[in-house]
Amino acid sequence: MPVINRIAALTDEMTAWRHDIHAHPETAFEEVRTAEVVASQLAAFGIEVHRGLGKTGVVGTLKVGTGSGAIGLRADMDALPVQEANTFAHCSTHAGRMHACGHDGHTAVLLGAAKYLAETRNFDGTVHFIFQPAEEGYGGAKKMIDDGLFQRFPVDAVYGLHNMPRLPVGQFSVRPGAMMASSATFQIVVTGKGTHGAMPHTGVDPIVCAAQIVTALQTLVSRETNPEDEAVLTVASIHAGDAFNVIPDSCTIAGTARAFSSRVDGALNAGMHRIVTGIAAAMGCTATVDYKLIYPALVNDPHHVDVVAEAMRDVVGDANVHANGFRTMGSEDFAFMLEAMPGAYVFLGNGEDSAMVHNPRYDFNDAALPVGASFFARLVERTLARAA
Repeated sequence: MPVINRIAALTDEMTAWRHDIHAHPETAFEEVRTAEVVASQLAAFGIEVHRGLGKTGVVGTLKVGTGSGAIGLRADMDALPVQEANTFAHCSTHAGRMHACGHDGHTAVLLGAAKYLAETRNFDGTVHFIFQPAEEGYGGAKKMIDDGLFQRFPVDAVYGLHNMPRLPVGQFSVRPGAMMASSATFQIVVTGKGTHGAMPHTGVDPIVCAAQIVTALQTLVSRETNPEDEAVLTVASIHAGDAFNVIPDSCTIAGTARAFSSRVDGALNAGMHRIVTGIAAAMGCTATVDYKLIYPALVNDPHHVDVVAEAMRDVVGDANVHANGFRTMGSEDFAFMLEAMPGAYVFLGNGEDSAMVHNPRYDFNDAALPVGASFFARLVERTLARAA
């Protein structure tokens, strides 16, 4: 069964919604205009609207028939603090902000599915359309949960999607278990004793110590992590001093760590503290480590992977569904929702020629809009099927 005809007929409308949102990007917890656009559309569809979860989040509720089943469908709404480099007509009108991750497309996809389901009502139960703020590093999913999302809008399962550049339009990828990595940040401050650069023996050089630490940290992945576990530890910045002939008092190292399990993340954390403390002491310095887990690993429930795979096959056929697909070291705060409720998260093809997300030349592929909306619609109709 291909893309739903009625949803295909909504493509121009979904495209207009997306272009409008793309032109007016709003970053974490500032999605006031976007939330109002979403709420107004949901109300126009005849869907019950709830505002203010997670500050700027919106939930639309559509109940049909007498069925007790309920599912949640989630889209993220926030943009990134990126200066757009595109020149098309729907370019960002806000300097320094753009939809560089496709959340404008995710929002339009879910609105399209909501409009179709409100028109056709071909299911028995309740759907909660969850429009989430602040996915990009600020944990909007957790904020909505903390505000009572699943207490106020109980579900049997929750589902989400994300576009994926380099995956062809019309294809989906999903996998059981861990599909996206946890995300942690770290900041290490090495303190020595500043002195004149021509007389290093009169001080304690924190930069030399930091260099040893950066090198040694690589062994946490290459020599201490089982290759089957997979992990990443990236030092992304080193800052020290401001003169060519002065050894500074301190040096700051910062970066990110990624893993597919809390066990591996915990080992990276403990190993970092051990290495930093030991090298600093050996070189006459002191050091502190601030290691923060931002998002846990995103883990799909195997049963719900089967559920979404069947809905995807309805839309694009078996050959275009990768049900044991790839996983990525990227992270996603939908992981919090999957910790709270069973469900699954899927990748929607954005095209082989698409720029990668978080790129100033990225744009969501409008051809993927009816594919994503049809998937969400079929998922509802399958999961909350009417009794024969």
